[in-house]
Amino acid sequence: MSNARTETRYGMLPILLHWVSAVLIGWLVVSGFRISDTGDLVAKADMLRLHVAGGISVAVLTLIRAGWWLLIERKPAAAEGASPIQATAARLMHWGFYVVVFGMAASGIAMMMSSGAGPIVFGGSGDLLPDFEAFVGRVQHGLGARLLIGLVALHIGAALYHQFILRDRILGRMGIGASS
Repeated sequence: MSNARTETRYGMLPILLHWVSAVLIGWLVVSGFRISDTGDLVAKADMLRLHVAGGISVAVLTLIRAGWWLLIERKPAAAEGASPIQATAARLMHWGFYVVVFGMAASGIAMMMSSGAGPIVFGGSGDLLPDFEAFVGRVQHGLGARLLIGLVALHIGAALYHQFILRDRILGRMGIGASS
């Protein structure tokens, strides 16, 4: 795989950022729902420690990715044969990811700060975790998780539609097979 972007394929760094972010986001959604569902406060604190670190990592990776596109390199052209509506939908979906990811980070930070859970989770204070339902950011974080699931489903569906129905080898742009 070439390091450089072409007109039809992303370069290695954006591909790496995409796939690392995708894996982390999948793990964060699953772990977030597990954290919400568990009644074991010790396990919840342990899971939260990893969840917060993962969330901060995704926010940083997304910031790097957005900065890359805004300051260093432009994205490849729209998929071959994409209508103007499809090209616009793809752009809006990608910006939607940025907005939701940053919203998730902000609401997660707000929840940790307003609840005072930071010292419990990271400092080992021994205090019991608060009920996060009562704090700023909780509703937004839960809504953001569901929006993220919807965006991921649309994103995967669109990629599979392009790959297998339109047969335009769109997955090659992201390092899976040959690009068009």
